[in-house]
Amino acid sequence: MRSVIRSGLIAGIILFIASYGGLFLAIRFFPQFFVDYLSPVFNSGGGDRYFFFYSHPFVLALALAWFWERFKSLFEGVFIIRGLEFGIIYAVVALLPLLWITYGAWDVSFLMISTWWLYGLFQASVAGIVFAKLNP
Repeated sequence: MRSVIRSGLIAGIILFIASYGGLFLAIRFFPQFFVDYLSPVFNSGGGDRYFFFYSHPFVLALALAWFWERFKSLFEGVFIIRGLEFGIIYAVVALLPLLWITYGAWDVSFLMISTWWLYGLFQASVAGIVFAKLNP
């Protein structure tokens, strides 16, 4: 359990830095894409709810660390390949169905949903690489 928490926290820190650094770069280079996020759908109301937004990388990393611990023996090869395979499995099994229904239920563009899927794939792959290196 200690290795799960340790690798989950380390992956959370890396995801936090990569996610928010990537967000600032994306806004800088693709500002027109982020106009869609000015919709009231994405207004959290501020205040207390920002905690949930900024803690997301840690919640995700700890959940994925537990999943990794349970199924790591199924992944073979060098740590990068194991991590990427882990990310792909998460993106297909968890994100694809979730984003499918989100696209059907919310007024969001296919481009936005696609970028969410790629972002989730990136996050899970980075976390998977961290887990494969720290908790083989």
